[in-house]
Amino acid sequence: MRDGSTPSRIGLRLDGRRPRRWHLRLLEALARQPGRSLSVGRAPGPGGLPANADLLFAMEARLRRLPGDGPAASVPPSALAAYPDLAPTGLVLDLCGDVAPAPGRRVWRLTFDGACGEAGLLAALLAGRAPVAALMEGDRVVAAGRLGTESLTVRRMAFEDGLIRTVDLIRAALAGDEAGAPRLSADACPPPAAAGLSVAAVGARGVQMLARMVAARLHCLGYRTPHWRVGWRPLAGPDVVDLRRLPRGWRDLPDDGLRFYADPFPIEHDGRTILFVEEYPHATGRGLISAVAFGPDGPEGVPVPVLEAPHHLSYPFVFERDGAHWMIPESGGAGTVDLYRATAFPGGWVKVATLVAGVTASDATLLERDGRWWLFATVRDRDPEAPERAAQGAYSDALHLWSAPDFRGPWTPHRRNPVLVDFAAARPAGRIVARGGALIRPVQDCRRGYGEALSLARIDRLDDDGYAQTVETTLRAGPTFPGSRLHTLNRTGAFEFIDGSGSAPRHWPRRRRARTG
Repeated sequence: MRDGSTPSRIGLRLDGRRPRRWHLRLLEALARQPGRSLSVGRAPGPGGLPANADLLFAMEARLRRLPGDGPAASVPPSALAAYPDLAPTGLVLDLCGDVAPAPGRRVWRLTFDGACGEAGLLAALLAGRAPVAALMEGDRVVAAGRLGTESLTVRRMAFEDGLIRTVDLIRAALAGDEAGAPRLSADACPPPAAAGLSVAAVGARGVQMLARMVAARLHCLGYRTPHWRVGWRPLAGPDVVDLRRLPRGWRDLPDDGLRFYADPFPIEHDGRTILFVEEYPHATGRGLISAVAFGPDGPEGVPVPVLEAPHHLSYPFVFERDGAHWMIPESGGAGTVDLYRATAFPGGWVKVATLVAGVTASDATLLERDGRWWLFATVRDRDPEAPERAAQGAYSDALHLWSAPDFRGPWTPHRRNPVLVDFAAARPAGRIVARGGALIRPVQDCRRGYGEALSLARIDRLDDDGYAQTVETTLRAGPTFPGSRLHTLNRTGAFEFIDGSGSAPRHWPRRRRARTG
């Protein structure tokens, strides 16, 4: 709370006509804090979904073969029987928007783009927005986050991604002093959206969903999408971080159309640049790590595989320390964050430690600051009550931090995780760099699609009590680097690298010529 304590009495106000599994998940998360007493207000309330919303969800579940026991699944009222009726004092988490504060009772009202109730969340998703969830005490923002989903066209999955991350946001807000709660900058919070979600609107979206499914499948028959590509340019002046724009002069790292390259991470070795990339063969659908040396005129050959695993590998965060080369590739498919050491650089990679286990983490990025190491990654949610279940929630909207005295560990999770919920600026997009006394963190803006834009965020706070950043610049593909997305930014002293995406025809010449721009 404001004084650093956490409330001992918490009430949850929900619409008792349609309790859902996410309500139980929230109550279970709140109960993990020792000494808390919980109560539930379960009278009928405003803000519920239209009657046909569950029909839309059921149709999607059948067409997409989705499990029926996700966060949006209805549960019987008896599932809440263990909780007493709403207490008259303490803190009330108001999910309906109809609870008034009173002596001895504080109220945190949950809104989605300014509208109360689950209908506000679904309305934003149907409109194609990444909704801002906020906990409001009167007109004051207690905590806020921009929710994300990689499944916007599948409304049930998008809705459930939002519910899962909302639970995380509430839990983080209650983890300590309110000053460290996850928040967005003032200009990131949209004005309140028009309230209301009609039966007709939900029905129309159901028809659109079917049309988009057909169009997407037809497109996939002729094109491989996404098909990422790496761009590089000689660096003889300011880089992108200094320029705050994409200059001309990028060239493509060629591929044969049967695979793509992405996630460029260069490092200098013996006076040359060695570039590590994710190599993704379309035939296998599983990434691996490859490397290619750069001479004065560019790549000397094609990337050669240097690290493979039974699971997908990408984002090869490579660095040099203590006379050795180390790498932390993304290995979320294994549920771990692993550290490798090179025994025959640029190959010979041997796993030496699991830094974090039991986590589906994306794009782990290290930062050493004042003798302490920090690990940044976005994380999908795992249910502690059901660890056997697959991770849920978006891949790119919840930033988690860990800290350690050494990059080899032991790593301690931040008590406020997720320290930031923002689909526009949570997921890492390259090494953190120092500029003019400030730390600049490249981040992915995924509001219009995974890796659609790349932003540069200044780190304003990084400590045991919280994290804050300010996005200063957003870059998108355009005339100087054609394509549809931007994803990762890194450099050495001699070269700068970026990657972007488009679509590749399923039948094309085996090798493309490098393009200049």
